[in-house]
Amino acid sequence: MKLNAKFLNKIIEPALDNFFKNEINSILADVSERNLCARLALHFESQMKVAGLVGYYADPEYSRKQEGQVKTILNGNMEVISITCDLIIHSRGETVTKDNLIAIEMAKPNKSPAEMQDDRNRLMALTKASYDGVWSNDGIAHPEHVCGYVKGLFLIVDRKARHAHLESYAHGVVSQPPKQIIF
Repeated sequence: MKLNAKFLNKIIEPALDNFFKNEINSILADVSERNLCARLALHFESQMKVAGLVGYYADPEYSRKQEGQVKTILNGNMEVISITCDLIIHSRGETVTKDNLIAIEMAKPNKSPAEMQDDRNRLMALTKASYDGVWSNDGIAHPEHVCGYVKGLFLIVDRKARHAHLESYAHGVVSQPPKQIIF
């Protein structure tokens, strides 16, 4: 099985559909972003099973890498930043050749523009294959900083308007036109 964007879309689309269908009451009740991410994780794990993807997990706010170290990325100024992504689909380091599959950031419309840009910047950094050759994601050794996610998703859930705005990232840039999901 090729763990590419096309394959992952077969997991992403039904997971999001099921999330909005089954979690509508929680969304409308304005539960916390953290709770919504945990619920979304359940829908991703269910779809991963349907797709035959084994050895991968959907983890909200997972902040550890090998030997218990805190995950880090390099920002545009090559500064090390500790990160905790809202939800990740990964192998928890068990599959070195393709550990990181999907990174998801979620927001509500009341999040500040600066905070939303931080989420977007994090997704751009997480979906890069490397930082100009400074370190590698060679499939043999775990990289010093988190990288190599096949896809990044930024999901803005607007309960009042009853829609979500979805942005997709790959290779450090926006990879598809934004999509609106009505719920």
